[in-house]
Amino acid sequence: MLDPALLRKDVDFVVAQLKRRGLDFDVARFNQLEAARKEVQIETETLQASRNALAKEIGKLKSQGQDASAIMQEAGQIPEKLKLLEEKLAQIKQELDGWLMTIPNLPHESVPFGKDSDDNVEQRRWLPGVGYTQDQLPAPLDFPVQDHVSLGEKLGLEFDTAAKLSGSRFSFMRGSLARLHRALAQFMLDTHTAEHGYTECYTPYIVTADTLFGTGQLPKFKEDMFWVTKGGESEDEHGNPVPREEMFLISTSEITLTSTVKDSIVPAQDLPLRLTAQTPCFRSEAGSGGRDVRGMIRQHQFEKVEMVQVVKPETSYDTLEQMTGHAEKILQLLQVPYRVILLCTGDMGFGSTKTYDLEVWVPSQNTWREISSVSNCEGFQARRMGARYKNEQGKNEYLHTLNGSGVAVGRALVGVMENYQQADGSIIVPEVLRPYMGGIEVLKPL
Repeated sequence: MLDPALLRKDVDFVVAQLKRRGLDFDVARFNQLEAARKEVQIETETLQASRNALAKEIGKLKSQGQDASAIMQEAGQIPEKLKLLEEKLAQIKQELDGWLMTIPNLPHESVPFGKDSDDNVEQRRWLPGVGYTQDQLPAPLDFPVQDHVSLGEKLGLEFDTAAKLSGSRFSFMRGSLARLHRALAQFMLDTHTAEHGYTECYTPYIVTADTLFGTGQLPKFKEDMFWVTKGGESEDEHGNPVPREEMFLISTSEITLTSTVKDSIVPAQDLPLRLTAQTPCFRSEAGSGGRDVRGMIRQHQFEKVEMVQVVKPETSYDTLEQMTGHAEKILQLLQVPYRVILLCTGDMGFGSTKTYDLEVWVPSQNTWREISSVSNCEGFQARRMGARYKNEQGKNEYLHTLNGSGVAVGRALVGVMENYQQADGSIIVPEVLRPYMGGIEVLKPL
């Protein structure tokens, strides 16, 4: 959520930054709500001062043995007036907060202006055997290229089986290909925990709506979520029906990992927090029909190894670069070509101030496809969650939160299958994965 104090201090700055994201902020509405809030607060403070003054006067009259009944009657009306003002202020705050919950984060000054992905800016690319390069493309394969779907049909990838069970955009794998998928996730977790200092976590896959509000998935992205209801109808102690609770399948473990600091004050000495987890992710992706319907690029259910860091504000942009490097390391160890993209203002996620995407080379499409996204949210999520720490001045300050794919397992599998394919349809297993595969070096068509 945007900082209300910043809005009050410099609304023109906020308007200009949101304009860079293509959003027209309703200044008149904000000013109206802010004026109403100030009016109620002033009236409240005036009544509180009057109550205190009357209390002193009552005490004085009683000490002098005089009649204080008239003043006591006047003072007795104040609590009800204060209660009404409190309710009015709560309504104004509810409207303001509810509205601000739908407003995206402000872009960092280093984020390029743009309308969509065409305006993103490539930062660097990396090729096996070459290293970092500015514009070189991977060498083309010297045989007819197959996509991961065609390769997978002979290796245990069964989209027909998945469709029979669950419909479109699901995957079913068996045998050595399923093991390779698992090996990728284990390798990523081991790298992030042993080399990058993350603590491995196991998290729930189903969360409350309140949790999703905290990290920014709700209310804006409800239609992109899968949701369930908790239990059947029941009755309370008075026999009244208790409505079912609406809960949601997580679209990323960013939700659960980041929310571990919800409603808390994290000791400064515990920072930074570095958390990682492998979970399934569930996304209905409403409105995305027709894009990437073939294969594993865009699925309703997929596995992802997530990285989350919770840090002091002054370190968050250094942390963003660090986390991007952590995701890059995974792809370098896998020896697959990738590039790093800085997203423009029109292509960033809702809660992000700055985002890098990592895109892996897909030979069958002769292009780069996203495999990781690493974002700094600054205090946007922390403000929604009430996540703070005590700074050096002893004051509670909102934390900064960052998240990134470390990386998407299914898309990593696509990258490995297509870049390591052989003319006979077999797949060479990357060296770093062989210990997880019991020494298997090649997946051969069934």
